Amino acid sequence: MYGTWEELEESIQNCQKCRLCENRKNIVFGEGNKNADIMFIGEGPGADEDIQGLPFVGKAGKLMNMAFEALDIDRSKIYIANIVKCRPPQNRVPQEDEAMACLDYLRNQVILVKPKIIVLMGSTALKNILGNEYGITASRGKWTEKRGIIYIPTWHPAALLRDDTKKINFWKDLKLVLEKADEMNLQIRKDE
Repeated sequence: MYGTWEELEESIQNCQKCRLCENRKNIVFGEGNKNADIMFIGEGPGADEDIQGLPFVGKAGKLMNMAFEALDIDRSKIYIANIVKCRPPQNRVPQEDEAMACLDYLRNQVILVKPKIIVLMGSTALKNILGNEYGITASRGKWTEKRGIIYIPTWHPAALLRDDTKKINFWKDLKLVLEKADEMNLQIRKDE
């Protein structure tokens, strides 16, 4: 485990634990409030993220930002990371060995952030964090507690781009996050 953000980021910058390092332009470390009460975890970087080195800056990220804006969620008050830190070719789902190679980095980010709520965006995040027995369709919108952190799975914003019908449930899930944040007196809204 890495004791500081700097040590962790340096280790990831030099990582060659799996084949995803071979074609990356940039690692996508994560972004946001490093002391956030709420953390969002996605699957992995896409092409725009690989170029900019930041999570959720492409089409899916823009859609997510629109939802945040409409719900008054302040992106600077949350922390956003991914299961893998390098872009899988053609934005494919990270393979199991690739995810396993990166999970210690993500665990270290969770330890450093100390979130109270983690929003798992998509099946890859759900299965790698809570386990393969969870399916996104059956689990989305339902709270699970594990080791003092509460988790809620929802659709990955990229899924909303492929299927408009998922937008309503994504919206409902984000509203559940807001309600839980209010209940726990956590800072996530712009005016707080």
